Amino acid sequence: MLEFIQGAIADTPGVMPLARGLSHAGEHAAAWLALGVVGMIADEKRRTQWGVLAGAAFGSHAASVILKRIVRRPRPHGPRVRIGVKTPSKLSFPSSHATSTTAAMIELSRITGSRVPLTVIPLMMLSRMTVGVHYPTDVAAGALLGGISAEAIHRAVTHQ
Repeated sequence: MLEFIQGAIADTPGVMPLARGLSHAGEHAAAWLALGVVGMIADEKRRTQWGVLAGAAFGSHAASVILKRIVRRPRPHGPRVRIGVKTPSKLSFPSSHATSTTAAMIELSRITGSRVPLTVIPLMMLSRMTVGVHYPTDVAAGALLGGISAEAIHRAVTHQ
């Protein structure tokens, strides 16, 4: 499946730079943490909601890293897999990028009242396979963990 995805879209002009850009933005949940902090500073009225976004990104990322160390599944490799980015570890399950992106985009969707942020989730998932560092099950599990994390953190803070 991974080889099929790479073969189908990796050579399309603009796809690899976009996939690499998403990978860099999602590294250690950095873009989502920054978004939460900027939101907390700039949007006083919804400061708590922006804090929930940052907390969901951080908490979900931490959960995925712990799970990676328990599962210890190696990243994709082999002669037909093209690796397009460097990674901080050799472990793949679950995808921390998919996890933190899902958590952050669910919260951003709540903040904005729009579903548009949710479109970033499948883009991040696809980008991680396109650059050859995750299997489909890695990103699916990451998205599931991110969704569960976002909901748990949201409920804990809002008492819903």
